[in-house]
Amino acid sequence: MGMRKSSAILALLLSTLASAQEKRYVIIDQDAAGPGGTDMMSILVLMQSPAVVPLGITVVVGDGWRDEEVAHTLRLLESIGRRDVPVVPGAAAPLVRTRQETKLWEQQFGRVLYQGAWTRADSNHDPFEAPNLKEGNPTTKPLDEDAAHFLLRMVSKYPHQVTIYAGGPMTNLALAQSIDPQFAALTKGLIFMGGSLNPHSADQDYASDPRREFNLWFDPEAAHIVLRAPWPSIVCTTVDVSVKTQLSRAMFDEIAKSSAPAAQYIAKYSTPGRSYMWDELAAASWLDPSLITEERLVYMDVNLDRGAGYGDTLTWPDRVKPALDMPLVHAQMNVDMPKFAAEFVKLMTSPTPRAR
Repeated sequence: MGMRKSSAILALLLSTLASAQEKRYVIIDQDAAGPGGTDMMSILVLMQSPAVVPLGITVVVGDGWRDEEVAHTLRLLESIGRRDVPVVPGAAAPLVRTRQETKLWEQQFGRVLYQGAWTRADSNHDPFEAPNLKEGNPTTKPLDEDAAHFLLRMVSKYPHQVTIYAGGPMTNLALAQSIDPQFAALTKGLIFMGGSLNPHSADQDYASDPRREFNLWFDPEAAHIVLRAPWPSIVCTTVDVSVKTQLSRAMFDEIAKSSAPAAQYIAKYSTPGRSYMWDELAAASWLDPSLITEERLVYMDVNLDRGAGYGDTLTWPDRVKPALDMPLVHAQMNVDMPKFAAEFVKLMTSPTPRAR
C-alpha cells in the first residue's frame, strides 16, 4: 500500500508540474504606440508571464504609424532582454477607410475626437519614417516578412495551439483570413480589446455615441471580416469593462520601487491616472479569466453603412441575431480591479522570463 501511495503522489506531482509548465502560445497583434501607455504595457503583461510562449508581435497601424510602432516594439524588447521575439510589420492603413473620407464624413455627422495616428500630436510626421525615439532607437531589425503571412505560418506550424491577442485594429487578422479562410479555425481562439456596448463613462468619446470604439471604428471592414470568421472562441474586452480600470498612483509607485526591467520601463515612460488599462486587461484576463466577474454572450459585428453609425459596434442576443453563421462572443462587462491590480504589479516587478 505504501508503494502504491507513493506512486500515486509522484504521479500527481508530475501531472501538476506538467500542467504548470504547459506552453501557452500567443501571437501579439498590436498597434504599438509608445513608449509606455496601454499598448506597450499589454505587451509587457504577456512577455512577463512564465506560462506564455510569445511567437511574435505583429504590428498594425492604429494608435500610431506602423513604422514608428515597430521601432517602439523593438526597443521595448531590447529593454527587457527579449530580442529573440520577432517583430513583424503589418498593415500601414485600414482596408477601406481613409483619413480624407473621414474628414468629409465628419462634416456631415460630427467630429470623432480620437482617431489614433491621424490626430495624435506625436504622430505629426511622415507615416513611413520612424523619428528618433524618446527611449532610444533600436538596434535590432524587424522580421523580413509581412504580418498576415507570419500569422498564417505560425498557426500552420502549431495548429489549434496559438491564441491570437489583438490590441488594435483588426487589419492584419482580416488580411490573413482573406488569404486563407482556414486561418481562424486553425487557431486556439481570439481575445481582443474592442467594441463598446453601453459604457458608464463621462468621457466625451462615449457620451454622444456609446457604440463607437476606436479599434473597430478605425477599420470597420477588417473587424467585420474577423468577427464573421470561424474562431474556436472569441473573448472581447469591451469599453464597458475597460473604463473600470486604471493604473493608479499606488500601483505605479509599487512598480517603480522594483529594479526589474519591465518595472523600470513603466517607471520611465508610463503615467499613472492618465488613461484606462484597455489592452492590459485583455492580456491579463487571458492569463487569468477569473479577473472577469461578469460577461455577456452576444453576437457581434460592425456597422458598415456609410451613415452616422459607420464603424459602430453591433450586437445581438441569440434570439434576434441575423440568420447567418456567426461565432458567439464572450463580451467582458465587469472586473475584479483589486485582483487585477495585484496581478499586474506582480507581473511587472518580476524578472522577465527567458526564451522557452
